[in-house]
Amino acid sequence: MSRELIYSLVLCVLMVTVPHAPHLPAWISALGAVLLLWRSYLAHSGLPLPGRIPLLVITIASLLGILIEFHTLFGREVGIALLALLASLKLMEIRNRRDAIALIYLCCFSIIVNFLYSQSLATGLYLIATLLVITASWVHLNMPGSAFRDRFKVASTLLLQALPLTLILFLLFPRIQGPLWGLPQDAYSSRSGLDDRMSPGSMAHLILSDDVAFRVRYKGRIPRRDQMYWRGPVLWDFDGREWTRGRASDVVAPRLSDASDPVEYEVTLEPNNKNWLFALDMPDGITMPARLTYDFQAISSRPIHERIIYDARSVLSYRANLQESDAELKRALRLPTGIGPKAVALAAKWRSQGISDEQLIGRALAYFHDQDFRYTLDPRPAGSVDDFLFSTREGYCEHYASGFVFLMRAAGIPARVVTGYQGGEYNPAGRYYIVRQSDAHAWAEVWLKGAGWRRMDPTAAISPERVARGLSTLETPALPVADGAAWMHSLRMNWDALSYRWNQWVLGYNSENQFAYLSRIGLTSATRQIAYLAAAMGFIVCLFALYMLRDLFLKKTDRAQKAWLKACKKLERAGLPRLQHEGPLDYATRIAMTRPDLATGFREIAELYIRLRYSGSKEGEEKLKRLASAFRA
Repeated sequence: MSRELIYSLVLCVLMVTVPHAPHLPAWISALGAVLLLWRSYLAHSGLPLPGRIPLLVITIASLLGILIEFHTLFGREVGIALLALLASLKLMEIRNRRDAIALIYLCCFSIIVNFLYSQSLATGLYLIATLLVITASWVHLNMPGSAFRDRFKVASTLLLQALPLTLILFLLFPRIQGPLWGLPQDAYSSRSGLDDRMSPGSMAHLILSDDVAFRVRYKGRIPRRDQMYWRGPVLWDFDGREWTRGRASDVVAPRLSDASDPVEYEVTLEPNNKNWLFALDMPDGITMPARLTYDFQAISSRPIHERIIYDARSVLSYRANLQESDAELKRALRLPTGIGPKAVALAAKWRSQGISDEQLIGRALAYFHDQDFRYTLDPRPAGSVDDFLFSTREGYCEHYASGFVFLMRAAGIPARVVTGYQGGEYNPAGRYYIVRQSDAHAWAEVWLKGAGWRRMDPTAAISPERVARGLSTLETPALPVADGAAWMHSLRMNWDALSYRWNQWVLGYNSENQFAYLSRIGLTSATRQIAYLAAAMGFIVCLFALYMLRDLFLKKTDRAQKAWLKACKKLERAGLPRLQHEGPLDYATRIAMTRPDLATGFREIAELYIRLRYSGSKEGEEKLKRLASAFRA
């Protein structure tokens, strides 16, 4: 095997394994790097490859290490670790063409495995470049001694020729229900999002994350930012430290009264392994298999393991569950015994003043606003509700929502915690909003007679900027944006817009979208779909076959031949036709005997034509000009 081919194969293995490095133990990545460097050194130095016994020892030791690391030899992580190590080890035993082809096949399979972690646009572009390198190595194997540029030109041509067939298969081939990379089950383990329980500090990992939770495209009027409350899990039960959803004591259908100010929008939700969907407060309809619970939370029929797109409708003005059941109202007043005696005393003091529920709510919000409370992402630890309300007085949304609901329940007002997201960043490049994990938020709802459940956000009383402008404006003061920063932000938004379209048109092309598309062009039955698919594939194959065999049907003439044929035709009109058996020199000799006045000029034309057609000289352009000049003369 040539040294250049070995280097090319090393590059293939490196490109298909590098994306897995962040997800594998460090020792596996280090061992793979050592094997690649070792193989490159052997190719450079010309030293012989290691024998079978050293390779067998390394393989067995690697298997034992993986077994100790993962406690199993099955699953996604184990499979990828084995694949990366075996590809690197295969390089150490490449001695003939068959071994090289086996490694190329292994690299092609490894490209698919990369989609287990990410199906983003960046991943797709990177893997297309990887496929180009693998194909160029394959071409090198079949065209030894070819130039680097020629190999990549052939590889690019092959991939471009495959593009029409790929598009037809993408559009017409039946879609698999659920992603292929969803097997095995641990393929979902790395995805996370908002949870259905809340304790002090539980939202910290989300608030500090820049990952996208979902994207929203409004279909009409866009609500104000302080109206963008994206409803998620509703928490009812409190044990003194943690809020959970618990079990409903009396399940009733949700009911909205006096609903107005509707908003329609499309949500592209990233996978989060949970069943809940997100909709503006309050949701009034979702176009996918989901149910609306008694506390107005949208629940999907299955966990969100893949990116989904759904339309939703919400109303911004409403009265929710005016006739709430007694069991649910009692549940919304329940407090653990012996917890927060100071907070209970404060609420009792407010209630003893004979004020209404609305006034008591205002008193609690004023307490948060007037006292020395501070919104911070790095609060001092508070051991209890009393510690937070009367001692530390530091925290972020989950602390304030928890403290407010506790005070409301202690004062006899039914209340609950609602978690979700608030706000979003507008992307002018795609005309949609990006809601990130850092927009995770918690607020409160109180039930008032004659008004139903009403949203209250105590965070707005302490830090209005958190609701009006977002989290990023709190820790750092607003500064003028430099030209470089503005350019980078614009680039980031444009890239996100491209990713959004990739998600919509490629990753979002599921079985439902395919059926809708095929229905518009009349392909409603499976039989007709298969027939059109076969016909389209056959047409593409025939088209490429005709293109590749075009030399059998077309007679190609170059510039020198055209000039020679013109000269022969001109002499034919003068009564001196060329005989079929005559070559250029024989024809020129006969012309010299018949017409001595044309002998010198036509002899020059014949000799120039022979040199241009058969000598392979690189001075063709200059001789073509001389041939044209001689023909005109």
